[in-house]
Amino acid sequence: MVEWMVAAPASGGGKTVLACALLQALKGRGLSPCAFKCGPDYIDPMFHRAVLGVESHNLDLFLSDEAAVRRLYARGCAGHGAAVIEGAMGLYDGLGGVTDRASAWHMASTLGLPILLCLRPKGSSLTLAAQVKGLRAFRQDSRITALFLTDCSAMLHKTLASMLERETGLPVLGHLPHMEAAALESRHLGLRTAGEIADLAARLRAVAAALEETLDWSRFLALGCGPAHPMPEHAEETETPCVPIAVAQDEAFCFAYAESLEALRRCGAQLLPFRPLEDRALPKGACGLYLPGGYPELHARALAENEACRRAVAAAVAGGMPTVAECGGFLYLGQELQGTDGMWYPMAGVLPGKAKRKERLVRFGYAHLVAEGDSLLLRAGERVPVHEFHYWDSTENGVDLRAEKPLTGRTWHCGFVTNTLYAAFPHLYFAGRPALAQRFVAAARRYSAKEKSI
Repeated sequence: MVEWMVAAPASGGGKTVLACALLQALKGRGLSPCAFKCGPDYIDPMFHRAVLGVESHNLDLFLSDEAAVRRLYARGCAGHGAAVIEGAMGLYDGLGGVTDRASAWHMASTLGLPILLCLRPKGSSLTLAAQVKGLRAFRQDSRITALFLTDCSAMLHKTLASMLERETGLPVLGHLPHMEAAALESRHLGLRTAGEIADLAARLRAVAAALEETLDWSRFLALGCGPAHPMPEHAEETETPCVPIAVAQDEAFCFAYAESLEALRRCGAQLLPFRPLEDRALPKGACGLYLPGGYPELHARALAENEACRRAVAAAVAGGMPTVAECGGFLYLGQELQGTDGMWYPMAGVLPGKAKRKERLVRFGYAHLVAEGDSLLLRAGERVPVHEFHYWDSTENGVDLRAEKPLTGRTWHCGFVTNTLYAAFPHLYFAGRPALAQRFVAAARRYSAKEKSI
C-alpha cells in the first residue's frame, strides 16, 4: 500500500492543495486512494470528499487514544491501494502549540507513516535546507522521508532541488507551480467549504494534471510503499440500524465528523438526514436529534424564515426527544442569532441566550469536559476530550459542565445538559469515546419505546 503524511513547517504551505492533487492523481492511476485529516478540522475532509467521492476521515490523538487511531486508520484503509493523510499546522505543532502531542509528527509516528514535507520557497533558498535539517534533528525519528516544493516555478525548482538534496540528503520529489486554480478562498473558520466553490472539481483536476508532469512518480510510489494495515483481531460488532435519529445536514450544519456518525451507526442508529434550511418537519419516525456545528450565522435569515422547522425542533426538544446540539447546533437552539449581515434573527428558542459575533476566536482549542452530574451523554465525574472553534458567543452558555484547558488549567462552566439533552459549544468525537454514542442511541431507543406505548 502507498501511504504518505503530507506536512509542512507551518500553516499556509500548500498542504490541502497538494493532498487533493495527489488524491485526484492517485485515483486517476487506479490506486483507489483514501484520505485522512490529522486533527479536528472539518473543512479539509470536505475537499478530500469532493475529489474522491467517498468519505474522508479525521484522526485526532487528543480526542482519541493511539489504539483507537490505529483502528480507525486500518478501517479507513481497508480495500484501498493508497492513503494520503493531511497534517495540521506545522509538523510538530501539537497540544497548546507548545507540545508535540496530537501533532502531524505524533500521528505519523503512531501510524508508522513516511512524511512528505511541503516547502514554499518564498523569500528563502539555502535557508530552506537549514530549516529542513533543524526539523529532522528536532526529534530522534522525524519521519521526514522526502521534500516537495509548492508555489514554485520550474526554473526555481531546478535550482533548489539539487541544493536541497545535497544539503539535506533527502530527495525532492517535485513541485507545483503557481496556479490560480490552487488559490482556495478562506473565511472566519478557515477555507470556504468544498460545496461553495462551483468549479472546484475542474480546478483540482487542473492541479492534478500539473502534478502528473512535475512529480517523480517512481520515487513517490517506491518511498511510500508499505505493508497493508490489517484490521484488529477483535473487530467491533455493528448492531442492526433500527433506532432512527434525525441528523441536520445542509449548508448551515455541515460540521459532523464522519467517525462520529459511523459510531452512532455501529450502536444501531439509523441516521435520517434533514435540512433545517428547507425541511418543514423532522424526518418521520425520528426518536433522536443530532444538530452538529456548521455555519448557521451565514444562513441565519433562511433558518429564521423556516419557522415550521424551528417549531418542530423546539417541540421535539421540549418533548424529551434525546438531543445533541454542538456549537452551531447549540446556537440554533437559542433565542436569537446575529447573522453575518449584522441583523438579528429568531432561532428555535429552546435555550436562553442570544448569539453575537466576537472579534476573535472564543475559547479556541482542545479542552476536557468534566460532568458534575449524570446526563444524557455523561456520567458524574466523567472527563471527556472536546474541541472548540467559533467566533460567535452566546449571552447564556450554560453552567452544567466544567471545561478545563489541558495545559494551563484554566476552567469555566458551560453547557445545558439533562437526561435528554446535551447542548454546548464543545464538539464531541464519538469515535474516541464510543460510550457517548451508545448512551445517545440507548436514550433514543427508550424514547421510541415510550412513544409507541402512548
